[in-house]
Amino acid sequence: MKKSIVVRPLPLIINLLISLGGGTLIGLLTSKNNIAENYVAPSFQPPAWVFIAVWTILYTLMAISFTRVMSNDDAKKIYYLQLVLNFLWPILFFKFELLTLSFIWIILLIVAVIIMIITFYKEDKLAGLLQIPYLIWLLVAAALNLGYVLLN
Repeated sequence: MKKSIVVRPLPLIINLLISLGGGTLIGLLTSKNNIAENYVAPSFQPPAWVFIAVWTILYTLMAISFTRVMSNDDAKKIYYLQLVLNFLWPILFFKFELLTLSFIWIILLIVAVIIMIITFYKEDKLAGLLQIPYLIWLLVAAALNLGYVLLN
């Protein structure tokens, strides 16, 4: 018999505060750095408001997904690892404009997220599936990052 996953409100709220709060903090730390003004941007770069909307959705999905599997120690480890990698990438890319290092970093993040998806999926299928949009967006971000490397 399959166990039932119960998402308790307090852990969900805490996880939302961590993911959305961290994302907001990173946004504030990097908001004055408009990399598109200093470099040639890839032609497929979306407008800034798209990033804000997408990341809000993704951080919410991340928190919900993690709350479903947070009793699993392996899930905790990979979730927090990818979260640290995620929060540091914009600093490398926007704040320090380390385009090549940022590209390598986002590849590491993608690998961590793939491992996270597999780990979550083994514990709770929905938790793993909720991370797929995040992976897709990271692939778009990696393509943009690579575009900046190649164009500049």
